[in-house]
Amino acid sequence: MNRHVNNISARLSLRKPQKESLEILADVLDVIELGKHTPTSLKEQLEKIKALFPSVTDFEREFPSLCFALATGVGKTRLMGAFISYLYIAKGMKNFFVLAPNLTIYNKLIQDFTPNTPKYVFKGIAEFATNQPVIITGDNYEEGIGVRKQSCLAKRKFISISLIFQRSTPKCAAEMRRASRGSGNTSDKAILIIFLPCRIWYY
Repeated sequence: MNRHVNNISARLSLRKPQKESLEILADVLDVIELGKHTPTSLKEQLEKIKALFPSVTDFEREFPSLCFALATGVGKTRLMGAFISYLYIAKGMKNFFVLAPNLTIYNKLIQDFTPNTPKYVFKGIAEFATNQPVIITGDNYEEGIGVRKQSCLAKRKFISISLIFQRSTPKCAAEMRRASRGSGNTSDKAILIIFLPCRIWYY
């Protein structure tokens, strides 16, 4: 059993479906190569996943893409927090985009990613207590936080979580994504999480 999965599951008090989803993510990340892929290498990554999970037949994108479907009320927001925690602790990923489908969920996610709130998604994760993720939204990016933090993004000084809603300006989204590309190392890449359903895209 993956020790990071066990630790994160215990810290976040994950329910069985949430822990099982985290285990699937960990298993997938153990067999695929994170990075840019040619059509041939992308097909190779898909075959590796199909060997573990035959129901996965296509990424439906030009890069690795996974979709996790959970019943209503199970806790997709907490699962998203668990995924981000695992990707950071186990794989060194430091940049994440979270795309919200509507304004209600967008505002809720901002609150849930804010420390010292009742449903803070990283409560219990010691690594984020000492190095709190910087939350970049379409609103505070335009106010300058994204611009001020871009040099830090390039130097990988902190974890960034960019919350994007459809009203965010294309310039904002493009610049946040470009700033997160970094130097080309695996840890410089960005993970895109689309909320409802929980979909993981790797850039």
